[in-house]
Amino acid sequence: MVERIFPLLLLCMQAASSLWAEESIWSDGARPEDAIVQQSLARQWQDAWEGMSPEARSGFQHLTSSPYLPADFDRSTLETLLAQSIKLPLVDANSQGASLAVRGLRFGLSVHPLQQEQPLQYIQSPDGQMVMNCFACHGGNLFGTSFPGSPNTLYALETLTEQVRREKLRTGKPLTHMDLGLMAMPLGTTVGSSNAVMFGVALMNYRNPDLTIEPLRAPAEMLHHDMDAPPWWHYRRKKHLYIDGFAGKGHRGLMQFMLVKENGPKQFQEWESDFRDVEAFLSELPVPRYPLPIDERKAAAGKIVFEEHCSRCHGTYGPEGKYPELAVSLEEVGTDPVRYEALTDRHRKSYAASWFAEVERHPTKVEVEGYVAPPLDGIWASAPYFHNGSVPTLAQVIDPDKRPGKWRRNRLGIDFQEIGLSVDRIEEDQKSKPPRLAPAERRWIFDTFRPGKSNQGHDFGKGLADAQASDLLEYLKTL
Repeated sequence: MVERIFPLLLLCMQAASSLWAEESIWSDGARPEDAIVQQSLARQWQDAWEGMSPEARSGFQHLTSSPYLPADFDRSTLETLLAQSIKLPLVDANSQGASLAVRGLRFGLSVHPLQQEQPLQYIQSPDGQMVMNCFACHGGNLFGTSFPGSPNTLYALETLTEQVRREKLRTGKPLTHMDLGLMAMPLGTTVGSSNAVMFGVALMNYRNPDLTIEPLRAPAEMLHHDMDAPPWWHYRRKKHLYIDGFAGKGHRGLMQFMLVKENGPKQFQEWESDFRDVEAFLSELPVPRYPLPIDERKAAAGKIVFEEHCSRCHGTYGPEGKYPELAVSLEEVGTDPVRYEALTDRHRKSYAASWFAEVERHPTKVEVEGYVAPPLDGIWASAPYFHNGSVPTLAQVIDPDKRPGKWRRNRLGIDFQEIGLSVDRIEEDQKSKPPRLAPAERRWIFDTFRPGKSNQGHDFGKGLADAQASDLLEYLKTL
């Protein structure tokens, strides 16, 4: 029955396709389900855009057209790198002659939904300079289509910066803040994750509460670690932000990562109205709906399992659903503690006293209890899982015995059996020597034995029977 449904779904999706769906990037041997997912997500985003308020649309336009940061490189430098002939990751394609949707995969660049030859993650100025925007981490290629607001699981910031810097040195172009920043701190040791929390700590360290610059302070205490970006469609459900839930929700808090030396209090005050619209955009983002057939009987049974084992922390769903935003102690959840240890009370006090926290609808928490269990809306589309992105699939979240110690993504499409990223397991021995790879290649391997990258903890599904686990997985597709 399912085999007959897939071709019919594909025909329907193709008939409904529009300019919003970038060209297919699948090889001839791809599964038909891949194209269904790609085209469904493109259509879902288009429908959401057409229904957004003027304020939300304005927020998206600000993010993709207003340069709030200095440029990182020019378009010619980027095109030189993208033109280099390599076998591209995750797709059966070579980079030469390919569209931006395909060429950009090596660095995690996806296309702007309205401008197919512009990357979503960077703004191009009239003179060809490329300026990073928030979609670098919070918008990427979601199972074959560009989906603003989804975690950018392919963003290779450190690799891109390394190669840009090398090209600038070759051509005599000046180095910029990102090129120099890489000399001082890691940007992201694994593709799809970044050292974002420590970026924020470093930027806040040299600011007074009114955001004036204090350049002579000693460097901040920092514990470098990688984080997985959360999906932006969770924003509407939350009262506080970040995995420890310390920062009260508010439009000013969305501006923190613009604290480069070029931006002073005057710029932040001038841009505040822009970010009221950005907050409206985040609040109206669509939750991706699973586009393939769901076994309703199994999903109904899985809902019972969920309500018994998961809802206390993650909430309930549907028209009457409620999200508790519950902080769970590290002793109970058992996941990697490095993020909890990295942001200290002193860091949170500094934020609480700053301009960013003045208009919060919910106060900053200087003392936190652990990690906040996230909402699970669109959970099927937000792999990998845990705050550090260490678990590739939902089936592995449910059953910790299935989790790979070292893994590498092997295709762009979803793993339809386990729901999440399709990966290859790599030698599991913690003591085994890593393969001798170039840095850019090594960053494609997620090694959960490294500090800050543990996949342990959250073993609440360990006692479930196989049938219960399977039913629960089916139910999670419906959220």
